[in-house]
Formats: sequence, C-alpha cells, structure tokens
Amino acid sequence: MTAKVLDGKATAAAIKEELRGRVAALAERGHTPGLGTLLVGEDAGSQKYVAGKHRDCAEVGIESIQRELPADATEEQILDVVRELNEDPACTGYIVQLPLPKHVDTQKVLEAIDPDKDADGLHPMNLGRLVASVGGELDSPLPCTPAGCVELLRHHGVELAGKHVLVIGRGVTIGRPAGLVLTRREVNATVTLAHTGTTNLDELLASADVVIAAAGSAHMVKPEQVKEGVIVLDVGVSRVTGEDGTSRVLGDVDPAVKEKAAWMAPNPGGVGPMTRVMLLANVVEAAERAREQRLRLIGCQRLTTMQIVCCLQSSQQLCSPFTPTCCRGACAAQAITLHRLEWQGYILEFWSENSKLVT
Repeated sequence: MTAKVLDGKATAAAIKEELRGRVAALAERGHTPGLGTLLVGEDAGSQKYVAGKHRDCAEVGIESIQRELPADATEEQILDVVRELNEDPACTGYIVQLPLPKHVDTQKVLEAIDPDKDADGLHPMNLGRLVASVGGELDSPLPCTPAGCVELLRHHGVELAGKHVLVIGRGVTIGRPAGLVLTRREVNATVTLAHTGTTNLDELLASADVVIAAAGSAHMVKPEQVKEGVIVLDVGVSRVTGEDGTSRVLGDVDPAVKEKAAWMAPNPGGVGPMTRVMLLANVVEAAERAREQRLRLIGCQRLTTMQIVCCLQSSQQLCSPFTPTCCRGACAAQAITLHRLEWQGYILEFWSENSKLVT
C-alpha cells in the first residue's frame, strides 16, 4: 500500500477561489476585508512568514495593513499598535507575529487583541468559546491549523466521525485546541492527546485510526509504530543541521510511513497551506460578521416605498433605542413582526405592529 496524498496546496487553492467570491461580494457593499500584521524586530523567518500572509491576501482581494516596529520597541509601543488595529475599521482581523522580544510580556500583548479581530483564533476568549461550544454555529474564529486539518480531510472525503484520532503535541497553536475542534459534534472524532513525555506512545500509535503529529520532533513517528490503513497528517517542524553544515526542515513523520498509510499529508505541502488559508477564512468571516453588526437600526419614524427615515446607532449615540412592543409581551395579539432587510449595504432590523412601525 502506498498512501494517497492529502494535497494541501490544491485544497487551499480551492478554498481561496471560494473566498475570492465572498471578498468581492463584501467589496461591492463597501466592506473590503483587511488583514493586519504587527512585526517586531527583523527576524528573517518572521519577515518571510508575514510576507507570505500578505501575498495570500492579494490573491483573494483582502487589503493588507502592515505595522512594523524595531526590536527595541517598548511593550507600551507595541500595545499602542495593538490598540490602533483594534480601533481601525479597515482592519477586520490581524496577527501579532511571534516570537516577540524577550523584554515584552507576550501574553499581555496577545490578550489585548480584540477577540473579534483575532485572525489566529487563539485569543483566550475565543478558545474559551470553543471549550464552551460542543456543536452548532460558533460565532468566533477557530484556531487555524486544527481547522485546516479538518478541512483538508473533509475536502478529500475522509470521514472522521467515530475514528480514534491521536494528536501528538501539546502546543497552544495545534495540539491543545485540536482536541476541541475534533470533538465538536459536526466532526465527532474520539481524541487522545499525547506528547513527547507520553510513556505508552507505541501503544497509542498502534491503535490510532488517524495520527496528527505536531510535536516538533524530527521523524519521531516510524512505520513500524502505525497500523495498516492509518491516516497521517504531518504538522511538526524541526530544523536539522547536516554534517555539511546546511540545515533543512523535517516533519515529525518518517517518510516511510506512506507505505502503510491510506492517506498522508506531506510536509511540506500538506497542512501548512491549509493553516495559511484558514487564517484568510477567519479574516473574511470576521468581515462578514462586522458588516452585520456595524450599524443597527434602533429607531424608525416612517417607512415609505423603498425608503427608510431612520436613526442609526453611532459612536456618538445620537439617538435613543426604541423598545418594540414585542419586548413587552403580547406579540401574537398585536401582530408584531420583525423585518430584516439590506439597505445601502447594511443589515437593518425593525418591528412593525399591524403593518405600522413600532417607535
């Protein structure tokens, strides 16, 4: 048996095509999504990663908002940029590129991000929402790599419901949230979380239907450890220096595993492109949510044909909220109806009583 390839590049390209249409629809209504990045210092790897994000944005029509600070920037200067991005309506989602300099409290900076603009899906508020939500619609971003793993398998028709998934790695970006994503009712997998300190890893690997290796330990998963027909996603990254002094990146899974696996996501070219495209998806979804929430109709005077004379909520609070009769009860008796429509690119909601507006 030779494993079929879980092609992350092709899957990401298909998702980008779908996102391109959603971005165009938002742009037509004046709500072009924007991805912000905050890069502190001049780390070559971080610069390359951020540049890749903005190339991805250009491919689907997302605006780029780039902020850079020197390595000696103070914590307060970094927090000032975070506050700026929180308040910028053109920025619908953003990331703070890690690692930050050692003199900066990274957790403090990450917690200052507006959860609604958390493009990585790793803000404590959003992780908490994921913990509290077992199924159904989740109105917050998902962690990119775990979500990318699920989408990659779904795109190739690989069913996870009822399967035993072994996640190796306990990092906050992949291992820890992966179990939360995979055990949601719409996925319905059974998950075991292991790590480099797990003493019965051989036993767990032998019984796993699916292995997601994300420990950052080069070629730790060997072909003799897994069963025939296993599904393997290699997510780990290790930089190894050879005898000649050159370095190369290796995954967590020995390439020989493909001779026993039914499906295998290579590294590179498997989960990596999915992580990047799921970040774009989070930004687009944030823009779609913001579009619905940006302006609310909270008071009306009169509805005429194709026109509304209305009072829209604003930062200056120019008007007072009205209380629909339905909020005071007796909806059915007074024929209260909630209307929802699009007007100049915004979602408007208002109540009527016997076809007359309730004010």
